[in-house]
Amino acid sequence: MAIPMTRLGDRAFNHSPGNDAEAEYDRLRDLARQEGAKKSSCFDKSHQAYERGDGAGAKALSDEGKRHAAQQDAYNRQASEFIFRENNAEGRVAGDTIDLHGQFVEEAEDILEARIRDAQARGQTHLHVIVGRGNHSTGHVQKIKPRVEQVCRQLGLDYATEANEGRMYIDLTGGKVNSPPPLTQQPSGYQGGYNTGGGYPGGYQQQHGQQQHYGQQQHHQQQQQQQQQQQQQPEDEIEKLARKFLPRIVRELKACCVVM
Repeated sequence: MAIPMTRLGDRAFNHSPGNDAEAEYDRLRDLARQEGAKKSSCFDKSHQAYERGDGAGAKALSDEGKRHAAQQDAYNRQASEFIFRENNAEGRVAGDTIDLHGQFVEEAEDILEARIRDAQARGQTHLHVIVGRGNHSTGHVQKIKPRVEQVCRQLGLDYATEANEGRMYIDLTGGKVNSPPPLTQQPSGYQGGYNTGGGYPGGYQQQHGQQQHYGQQQHHQQQQQQQQQQQQQPEDEIEKLARKFLPRIVRELKACCVVM
């Protein structure tokens, strides 16, 4: 059965990317859409050929459609992994935070589940999940948040929406969350892109004022050391995590992607 794909919002990066990075992400998603269109065309023509009694032609077109489907999955997998690395690289978000910007809903689900299990194995007690506020989704409806809540329920984990509606707190110990803790300080280079549809209106630094910005700069080195001690998640771990969830995504991406 075809699975419609939606994206978190129209801003895929949590920082100001270079032109090359943004172009690469857009290129991969666009190639996936093109392959999806070719896939659909082949399957339609295959059905028409079958109705005409051309069994051999129908099979050939069906096989061609399957090849386009496989290529569509490959491009989407590359785009998902690319944006995941960009948004969650060391120094982009705090060690107890995961950013799902730029992911399709099904991709985000698999990423989150893999990250939760990995964090629990490391003894991490909680996780902040940036889900976006849905400002650029159809009807301004959040797409990622309901799926995050579903994953938490399936895993028996309690959660709560933080002060800003684009961010969630998940307790990884199985305990009850009465209210989320104060906002975790993000790395000084973190922008979030939230003035264009993410979790923090006006950007993280603007929201907390110049004093918080100064504090970020002053304690940046201390944060990095703490992240390494608590999370032990350099870029090679991010790559390992990305490759861990991607095989399941490939099995689920079967329809043309609808970008919100």
